[in-house]
Amino acid sequence: MARIAVIGGTGYAGSNIVAEAVSRGHTVVSVARKVADERVEGATYIEGSLLDVPSLVAELEGVDVVVCTVPARGDMLGNLRNNVAELVSELPATVRIGVIGGAGGSLVAPGGERLIDQPSFTEEYKPESLEAIGILEDLQADDKGHDWFYIHPAGGFGVWAPGERTGHYRDGGEVLVTDENGDSYISGPDLGVAVVDEIEAPKHSRARFTVGY
Repeated sequence: MARIAVIGGTGYAGSNIVAEAVSRGHTVVSVARKVADERVEGATYIEGSLLDVPSLVAELEGVDVVVCTVPARGDMLGNLRNNVAELVSELPATVRIGVIGGAGGSLVAPGGERLIDQPSFTEEYKPESLEAIGILEDLQADDKGHDWFYIHPAGGFGVWAPGERTGHYRDGGEVLVTDENGDSYISGPDLGVAVVDEIEAPKHSRARFTVGY
């Protein structure tokens, strides 16, 4: 079993990852600026912030995997990329890094353009998406020896579109996963399944992949 830290562990993506990892017997630490009132039984909750990386690194001592689920919103917009880079540089090389990005950086077809470059991509979401893409680029350029994985959830992923755990999902490689109607969706619980599957049986070493139904 692994010792897993989830940064942003009380948010939508993070809380589902925490719940899935605990259910499989892993030791899980949920890190957030404020400890949640509703907690997953069996998880440890601590306060911490990417805006204070030195303190955060001290709290993460001894973990095997760190999964960052924090979006570039609010005061994190413009601050997320550089603080994630600092975190990665300060963590021991033995710690595996996981990042939940956005759908914007996934490709619309093999070898094709990114979703964010399509005319239909909502302008409002571009700053957040570009910062998430920047984190991916930094990981790809990392020469510190960390193993990492980066997940692009389906386009319809979010608290506004909840769903149940089915235990199933599709891995689209670098291409956005869509169904036969062209819709792109995955529930929070099944994103958690995909993340913990990758932690337990790594298939994407220093690589990104997309998930959806």
